Formats: sequence, C-alpha cells, structure tokens
Amino acid sequence: MSLKNRLRRLREGFADKEIDAIFISQPENRRYLSGFDGSSGYLLITEQNAILATDFRYIEQARRQAPGYEIFQIKGAITDCFPQLIGGISLRRLGVEARHIRLSLYQRLSDILSRVQPQFRLVPVERLVESLRAIKEPAEIDLIARAAAITDAAVEYIKNIIDIGMTEKKIAWEIEKYIREKTDGAVPFDIIVGSGPNSALPHAKPSSRPIQSGEPIIIDMGARVGGYSSDLSRTICLGNPDENFTKIYDTVLNAQLAAIGEIEEGMTGNEADKKSRMIIEQAGYGEVFGHSLGHGIGLAPYESPRLSPNSGDKLVSGMVFTIEPGIYLPDWGGVRIEDMAVMEGGKVRVMSDAKK
Repeated sequence: MSLKNRLRRLREGFADKEIDAIFISQPENRRYLSGFDGSSGYLLITEQNAILATDFRYIEQARRQAPGYEIFQIKGAITDCFPQLIGGISLRRLGVEARHIRLSLYQRLSDILSRVQPQFRLVPVERLVESLRAIKEPAEIDLIARAAAITDAAVEYIKNIIDIGMTEKKIAWEIEKYIREKTDGAVPFDIIVGSGPNSALPHAKPSSRPIQSGEPIIIDMGARVGGYSSDLSRTICLGNPDENFTKIYDTVLNAQLAAIGEIEEGMTGNEADKKSRMIIEQAGYGEVFGHSLGHGIGLAPYESPRLSPNSGDKLVSGMVFTIEPGIYLPDWGGVRIEDMAVMEGGKVRVMSDAKK
C-alpha cells in the first residue's frame, strides 16, 4: 500500500469540501491513512503536515507504524493539548468527521478555537476518507481474499461437526475458536447462528436453543487478516428439509446468482439491489426481504458502497462488497446466502468459495 498516495488523494479532496485540513478521529480512517492501528489517537492532516497524536502507551508503536508522520504526544485529554497540536499551523477551515466525532468533543473543540485561534472554523465533513477506502488497492483485495479463505474453511469445519441437539451458542463458539486460531485477532463482528424461528431474525444472537432436524440454520461469520474483514453467510439444514425450505432456499439462491451475473460497473447501489429484489418479489416474498442486498467491506465490516433500494453509490472497479439476499418468515425461519465480490473488468468476481 502507498500511504503517500492515499494522503495525496485525500488532500486533492480538500477543495471540494472547502477545508484547509482535516482532523481524523475514526479508527479505520486513521489506520488507512497512517498505518497506525493503536486503539487511541487522532490525525491532523494539512497540505504540508501529517501529524499523529496519541498518548504515552502508543508513542513507540506510532513511530514504528507511521514513520512518515510527526508524532505528537497527548497528555491528558485531547482538548487539553489541542491548542499545542494546531499551534503554528496557519488554517481557517478545519474539517472534522461528522459521522464519527462526538457532539460534546465538537463543541469543546469549537470553544477552544474561539478562544485561542478565533480565525479557525470547524467544518463537519462526510465520507471524505470513506470514499477513498471504497476503492481497494490490490494489496487490500489480497488481504480480504485471505480472510475470505478462512471463513470458507470455517464453513466446512462447522459442517463436519454440527449435529442435531447442538446449541446455537456452541456452534458460534466452535466457529469463533476456529477463526481465532487461524488469524491474529478477534472476529470483526459477532457471529450469527439462528435456527428454526430464530433464523427469521437477520441479526439473531446465538442462544441456548438446540438445533432440530429439518429446520433452517443461518450462520453468518467473518474473519480478519491484516485488519481487513470477510463476511459470509450460509443457510443449512440437518435432516430432511420441508417443501418450504426448498422453495425459499432456491428463490434466494436464484436471486443471488442473478445479481452476481448481472451487476456491472457503473450501476448504482439501487440498480444492483433490484437484480435480486425483483426475483424475490416475483416469488411473492418481497415483503420479507427487509434488508439491503449488500454493503462494502474492508477495514470495517460495513462500509461503502451500499447496495440498497435508496443507494446512489456508483459501483466501480476495485470495490469489494457483499451480495446477500434473504427471506425471513416469522414463526418458521429464514434463508440468507451471502458472498463477497470484487468489481473487476466491468463485472463482479465472487471471492468466497464455500459450498452453497
């Protein structure tokens, strides 16, 4: 990855946002721009300066991971040393991340600036860094592919040990143990295991409910490699599925395959979503496909682009996103099939490979 290139592209966006610099507080954005993955810190990036501010615990780590940055040690709260952080820098409009910065911190920083640097003005900015992160570099795609390979293997692992009577919690724990042993960090999101009527909850929390024969079981998992996440869902059935399962499963699978085959570069997230939604609606299940078709994935498990009925995000080469249609019937259960795809050569290439 080229951090210099990322900073260059970031600075090129200053004019559109009418800012002279930006104050980065969002952890994934901080890591993307600096390489620093400590749990505490901020970036101050101007046309000439790149400063990483963190506390004593992370100073040495910051020096190692972000050698191109000036390291500033925070003593106390960021508000206590903010005047020193910006001292000597000639600015008028300082961007802050509107979707991340706390209102209380925004107000305190504004008060400080009005006293010590009245020429400064804080400007809330949206999606400046996120728009850069949405288009992945080859090295990022490689890390996501490695994470996808781990979740593919985790699906095969759990299929070999899952059995009737095993609880949802036990299944989720077995998956998490497997993933943790194959990676260097925690899973990017809580693993979902929903069986029977619980599978009608798209974000079901694993419970003590034992798996029963013939019912749907939705499993949603992710792994993280080098900071980059994967996301994979499969729906399985132990024993003999009923006619309802077969019909719904085939509908969801056909909807997903249609999207995989028909989504093209230049489409909006709305247009991509329609490729699956139309098939589910024609089968009579439109009212119970209540979430979007997919979302971007990278340093965060949920990021741009959005593939949803109200998304105007343009899909372009280098974007990585999920394709995950689902149908959820209260009191019976649900089916969701989710894979990750990368936009390449005008079409999508599926990155996950677990058997459906």
